[in-house]
Amino acid sequence: MTEDIQARGEALVAAAHAGDSEGVRRGTDFFVFGKHIDEGIPYWEQAAAAGDAFAHYTLARYRKIRGDRSAADALYRAVAERHPGSAYGLGVLLREDGDPEAAEWLRRGWEGGRNLDCKIELGKLMAVEGRVQEASAFLMSDTELGDIAVFRWSQLFDSFKAAFDATATGLEAAEADEDGEAAVTAVKSLFALDKHFADYPGLTTEADTLYRRASALSAQAGLYYAMFLTETGGEESWPRARDLLLRAHEDGCDQAAALLGIEHERRGDLAEAERAYLLAVDAGEEPPKWNLAMLCKRLARYDEAEAWFAEFGDDDKDAVQQLARVAALREGGARAADEVDFRLLPGLRERAEAGDARAGYEYAAMLNDWRGKNARYLLRWMEPAAEAGDSEAAYDVAELYAALRRFPLRDAWHRRAAEGGDHHSCHHMGWLSEQHRDYQEAERWYVRAADGGPLLNSMLAGKLKAQRAAYAEAEPFLRTAWEEGEGSAYWTEAAGYYGLVLHRLGRSEEAVEPLEEAVDRWEEDVRSRYDRDDLDLLSRMVRPEKVLEEVEAALSA
Repeated sequence: MTEDIQARGEALVAAAHAGDSEGVRRGTDFFVFGKHIDEGIPYWEQAAAAGDAFAHYTLARYRKIRGDRSAADALYRAVAERHPGSAYGLGVLLREDGDPEAAEWLRRGWEGGRNLDCKIELGKLMAVEGRVQEASAFLMSDTELGDIAVFRWSQLFDSFKAAFDATATGLEAAEADEDGEAAVTAVKSLFALDKHFADYPGLTTEADTLYRRASALSAQAGLYYAMFLTETGGEESWPRARDLLLRAHEDGCDQAAALLGIEHERRGDLAEAERAYLLAVDAGEEPPKWNLAMLCKRLARYDEAEAWFAEFGDDDKDAVQQLARVAALREGGARAADEVDFRLLPGLRERAEAGDARAGYEYAAMLNDWRGKNARYLLRWMEPAAEAGDSEAAYDVAELYAALRRFPLRDAWHRRAAEGGDHHSCHHMGWLSEQHRDYQEAERWYVRAADGGPLLNSMLAGKLKAQRAAYAEAEPFLRTAWEEGEGSAYWTEAAGYYGLVLHRLGRSEEAVEPLEEAVDRWEEDVRSRYDRDDLDLLSRMVRPEKVLEEVEAALSA
């Protein structure tokens, strides 16, 4: 294989010097589809130095995947004028960095090279800015028979416009009749856009205008407007959202005061949160009693916590469990890892405002809502610690950006956290490399993640080593996953690869037990979790039943 790699690499470089672009592509296919990225990089470097555009493009992709974005930019930029794929790669790279130059390169890639990916990305950029009608029209212009990929995006952007048009039409009638209920009905057409605001922030401008108009007619519509503001707006939107929720509560809208309490609690404004929950309870709402009970527990006000939990009765198992925890805490028992002591918040915030980055992180971590509902508020408290090199903070910042669907920033922070040793971020980087088919890089990240991290990473590292036939390297990782991971979701997969590795290492008798376990549950535990249409994945997956047949034949012989 080493000789074949060298021969293929030298042929690729020779093709680049000869101006044979197809020869470079054939050589590149060998390295990419053969999963030899490490081995291919030196040859792509030589081919790029010889001026081959496709080598620039390929090398830029892997520089980007492996974290060197400046090198990727330079490689794409060197040939983007004459290579539409590189114009596309550069445009996407710049778009991820928030650089307005992205649109220019995407336009060049479309107009100069008819690169359909450039056209689609350019249309998406228009939609990001809120120009959905223009985006749809652009995508549908100058189409050819093979341009079917543009249709789904055009239809999506048309659906945005349809939602806006339906709301505007309904509001015009509601305003003419001064009909609050009609305004509420009209504004519900905007709910379909909720899942798209993060990806297309330009939509929020028109949505804000429509919500504002509806809220002038109805306090209930104002409640929906407040929810929109807290989901999509920055901290500057909070005073308006707070006032809308207060107005909705005063107008008798269910859940308004409870929502106000939740938002105050997410921001660490605990006294205001308690007041809002009490308003909701006074209005006859039951669920906020739980919020009050938990808040009192977190503040070590145990008598009040017990009184609120008792409101749910002896038949409520969760309430009974919480009462037991309160009793244990009252007796001086330690809080569990997931039990927050909100009494620490004021001191942490004071220290954070004085410049203590770690205190800011701890303050934000204490308030962190696992659903990411307060991600915008928490970032400003968490990022200083992450910027200072705290890998734990960097991981949490990455997760906040994930909640906000800002994936380039998510990945950038995961890389920083992983380089600082965070096991969860090392796992993420392994997963990300696998998505780009860079399996050698993925393997390295999983090895780092396995060093003191969750056992899943041992299985993943061993699996990738086994798939490239590095059986001796794979054995200790898979042995650990097999011996210590029984009952876990990944145990069957570990068994299949461990059996393969033992057999290939000449330890066929030892391979029987893990292979029999794998065969028994492979379809249910493993195949069902993977995409059956992913031919690359399926071609690399071990077939434990086949390996077991080989083992049995070898042992019989």
